[in-house]
Amino acid sequence: MAYPSVNGPYGLIPVKLISGVPFVGVTREYSIASGYGTSIFNGDAVTLVTGGTVERDTADAAMTPIGVFLGCSYTDPSLGYKVFSQYYPASTVASDIKAIVADGTDILFKVAVVSSGTTIGDLAITDIGANVAMVNNTGDTVTGNSKNAISDTTATTNTLPLRIVDLVEETRNSSGGYTEALVKWNAGHQFNNTTGV
Repeated sequence: MAYPSVNGPYGLIPVKLISGVPFVGVTREYSIASGYGTSIFNGDAVTLVTGGTVERDTADAAMTPIGVFLGCSYTDPSLGYKVFSQYYPASTVASDIKAIVADGTDILFKVAVVSSGTTIGDLAITDIGANVAMVNNTGDTVTGNSKNAISDTTATTNTLPLRIVDLVEETRNSSGGYTEALVKWNAGHQFNNTTGV
């Protein structure tokens, strides 16, 4: 049987909760500061910053995510009316920018596995339960989707931002490796951070 192949990374997609209940689209709106200078793509992690707004989170061991960005709305300064967008274009000037964020602490996300950059890699059954780093890539302004992924190198290091909970059988490759995984936030989620923002 031929399995579908994963052509490239696509960020984090919420699919279910750790209990196994399907993700039903529960989200929260957060503001993005007018003029914020970094694009945020659908599937990127975002962090809550001082002042109560969200920004694109660093895809490294220092991550402090509040959740995953799923799109935004704002009054387009060149058009003069509200638009709904798959991604936030860097440096947009508007007073009403709202990010839609999947911010639950118990969400499982489907994510592609890469060996580096956007080159698809794979994991083995023995990687379930291990921690893993995110791989930072620039998103796609045409689709509005993230290109972030997880590394195909796992460890027990407690500072790594994600924990592998399961592997996606449907995209197992011909050599038996798994090119997608289900992951949850490790210890860094901001709702679990006792020091606050």
